Amino acid sequence: MSISIAGVTAGYGRDRAIVSDIDLTINTGEVTVLIGPNGCGKSTLLKTIGRLLRPRRGSIHVDALDVLASDPKRVARAIAYLPQSPIVPTAITVQQLVGYGRAPHQSLLGLASPRDLELVDAAIATTGLDDLRHKSVAELSGGQRQRAFIAMALAQDTPYVMLDEPTTFLDIRHQMETMELVRQLHDAGRTSIVVLHDIAQAARYGDRLVVMHAGRIVADGKPADVVTPDLLQAVYGLNCLVYPDPVTGTPVATPLA
Repeated sequence: MSISIAGVTAGYGRDRAIVSDIDLTINTGEVTVLIGPNGCGKSTLLKTIGRLLRPRRGSIHVDALDVLASDPKRVARAIAYLPQSPIVPTAITVQQLVGYGRAPHQSLLGLASPRDLELVDAAIATTGLDDLRHKSVAELSGGQRQRAFIAMALAQDTPYVMLDEPTTFLDIRHQMETMELVRQLHDAGRTSIVVLHDIAQAARYGDRLVVMHAGRIVADGKPADVVTPDLLQAVYGLNCLVYPDPVTGTPVATPLA
């Protein structure tokens, strides 16, 4: 099973295309991290894969499922998508929020089955939110709130999970906790597509890096093969020293004066 993206061009309104002629295959069992400068099209690509934005041309398939032609609920049973800044409903508890992840699997009445309750409990446990399940989402810290939304995506029980900048606005500890959770999803058999800005973080947690620039993919491969001084100069306009992280051995980039 894989996500196949072929010739996708997408944008907003009548403006120019934000992503152009994207060909990409997301392999099952990998953590694929999209990196690149602001405005390069990373978030636009995720929205297009998740069917929140309809492309001007191109096709997207999850195995045999035609994402663009299929029922939205069917697509939501294959791909869970967590945007950059998800809207927090007022007066809703963590357990209720996580329960929303079961909506694609329920009838119009929205009645929870024993299986729904089981998956909600499992998602809450996996994200370490047992003690907070009855607390209002609005009262949570940034890190706790992010875990609650990831739990909602986890309860959706999809083979693919897409996270758009999940570490934004989090302190370093909560960033690490969030990315460790992504690796836990990987170990549990989920395939993740994550947008990150921190290159060292992307290299540490990603099996594969896809680098975007000006709406196109300019590099794709293992972190050690992708993160090079020449690529960083071409994509970010920065002269960088690249060296292995002393703990993980994955590449770290430090801009030079």
